[in-house]
Amino acid sequence: MEMTLLLNATYEPLRVVHWQKAITLLWQGKVEVLEFYERDVRGVTISFKLPSVMRLLSFVKLRSQQHGVKFSRINIFTRDRYACQYCYKRFRTEELTFDHVVPIAKGGRKTWENIVTACWRCNNRKSGRTPDEAGMKLLKQPVKPQWAPRLTLMIGIRNAPESWRDYLYWNLELEADS
Repeated sequence: MEMTLLLNATYEPLRVVHWQKAITLLWQGKVEVLEFYERDVRGVTISFKLPSVMRLLSFVKLRSQQHGVKFSRINIFTRDRYACQYCYKRFRTEELTFDHVVPIAKGGRKTWENIVTACWRCNNRKSGRTPDEAGMKLLKQPVKPQWAPRLTLMIGIRNAPESWRDYLYWNLELEADS
């Protein structure tokens, strides 16, 4: 079933909610609908279009701004731009893994500064060695990001509904169509 993009009062993306939660927010008078899907929801006595994009009527201050960036899979993928840090090619998340720059067996830790995104092929090639020992070069030295992501979509932007794109454009790097 369809999901709804929820925006803050400032039109900044907050999260993606299930369509039923979106309807609840609408009936509570907490949001305005900006975009609709073509699909209707029908009840016994009522029928309406499913909301695709909604905006909160009052501003919500996010706590995550004060705490820095959470160490998570999606944030590591985002920091490394979904690219293997050894062969420099971009991949889908299911084609990527993580690599300890300094292997755990050699004292490496699970930190922002020691974990990079790697394709399966490069990770296997590097094995339990440092990049120097494996004759491989990192694209860039891994560091803790300074940005605080506010919205993490679990779908790729190419799979996002067309109606969301105008509200997500500022979060994306524009790519030339091939």
